[in-house]
Amino acid sequence: MTDLAIVWHETGGDIELGGYDLATDDGLRTAVILSLFTDRRAEPDDVLPDDGGDRRGFWADAWPEADSDRLGSRLWLVSREKQLPVVAERAREYAEEALAWLVEDGIAGAVRVEALIQGRGVLGLHVSIERPDTDPVEYRFNRLWETL
Repeated sequence: MTDLAIVWHETGGDIELGGYDLATDDGLRTAVILSLFTDRRAEPDDVLPDDGGDRRGFWADAWPEADSDRLGSRLWLVSREKQLPVVAERAREYAEEALAWLVEDGIAGAVRVEALIQGRGVLGLHVSIERPDTDPVEYRFNRLWETL
C-alpha cells in the first residue's frame, strides 16, 4: 500500500514532494512518524502539562475497531517537564506504546526505542524495527523538548 511520504526535519514532519507531485512511501517511515508525533489521547490518570482539561487525541479513537487501537503517542505529555533521566525513560515508554501496533499487526517482530536527552531542549529518539525476512530498519529523531 502506498501512502503520502512524510519526512522528518528538525522542526517536525512535512509532506515530501517528488518533482511536481506529492511523493509516496511504501515503507514504514511515514507510519512511524505519524505514530510518534500525532498526539494520542491522554489516559484518565495522566498529568496534563498545562493543568487544563484538554486530553487531546484523534477524534476517531472514540470508536476503535479494537480496544487497543489508538493513533499517536503520549509524547506530548513530557513537553513541559524537566530534562531528567526519569522523564526520558517515560518518553521511551510512550514511544514504544505508540509503535506496539507494528508487532501486534505482524509488520515487525520487535520494536526497540532509546530516548536520550541530546542537549539543552532536545529529546533524541532512536527507533529500531526488526522485520521478518529483512534487515532491521532504524530511524533517528531529534525533537525540541518544548514543542513535543
